Amino acid sequence: MEIEKVIIIGSGPAGSTAAIYAARAELNPLVIAGSAYGGQLMLTTEVENYPGFKTGIVGPELMSNMISQAERFGARFIYNDVTKVELLTSTTNSPAIQKVWIRDKEYQTYSLIIATGAKPRKLEITGEIELWGRGVSSCATCDGAFYKNKVVVVVGGGDSAMEEAIFLTKFASKVYIIHRRSEFKASAIMVDRAKSNSKIEFILDTVVNEIIGTPIVKGDNDLRSYPKVQGVSLQNLLTNEKYELIVDGLFLAIGYIPETELFGNYIDIDKDGYAVPDKNTMSKIPGVFIAGDVEDKHYRQAITAAADGCKASLDLEKWLSENTNN
Repeated sequence: MEIEKVIIIGSGPAGSTAAIYAARAELNPLVIAGSAYGGQLMLTTEVENYPGFKTGIVGPELMSNMISQAERFGARFIYNDVTKVELLTSTTNSPAIQKVWIRDKEYQTYSLIIATGAKPRKLEITGEIELWGRGVSSCATCDGAFYKNKVVVVVGGGDSAMEEAIFLTKFASKVYIIHRRSEFKASAIMVDRAKSNSKIEFILDTVVNEIIGTPIVKGDNDLRSYPKVQGVSLQNLLTNEKYELIVDGLFLAIGYIPETELFGNYIDIDKDGYAVPDKNTMSKIPGVFIAGDVEDKHYRQAITAAADGCKASLDLEKWLSENTNN
């Protein structure tokens, strides 16, 4: 079996940038992109804060450009999901061979970059998927500027919900914080800051049952899509009262799920499920590197994920040169 120099798992900004750098270093990387490739930007409409695009760019186009750029330099992409890994620490002077499976097909590599990302926790309600990127978001920093003088809701009760709501008041005319309880996980100081902001109003002991958008008909098959958020259907958990609130956008602030399930038996994972690097971007297993939102619980931006991919690829290139003949 041919042993790859580099395998990259993931094809969001971190994985695709790592692929560009590894390919330009003539490492001929194999990228297992996933069946849902491109990361969270594939679900984003307009991206205005990625450098180099003065009028903005839609998320799928940005990711398509990154992947095409990596392929131009020789990166190879497989659009399937990794189903199993076996990561080993070397016990001799030669590096261990890391193994990756796509169902029954095994791939072997001298080095590996884990760039599997993290997905936002969702409410799993009607309208959420249909309206994602059309008024439903999990990143106020990314999308807040689209809501100038508009009304938005933030769902959550932790520090991140308070931070998102406070940030959104820079643009929105009104921000509702909707929380299913009357008590918060957020620190007292963050709750006080939110309560002292005249643009923020709390709706407590309440859940969102549906995100409302006006469907439009496309084509002859009566296919429906939602052009934008127009409101939310709410339910008070104490009184069971149901009512609708007219809003222009909804921001989820109920946490993220890092995609580390395959790696928990091998690398360090923190209490929140995020991968933990050991030295720079390398995990505790030599030759296995970590990049992007799979380890970043703070910034979660496309540009920081891309930077992580760059760093991981540079670290990997140096490690390969020092520990193998590649």
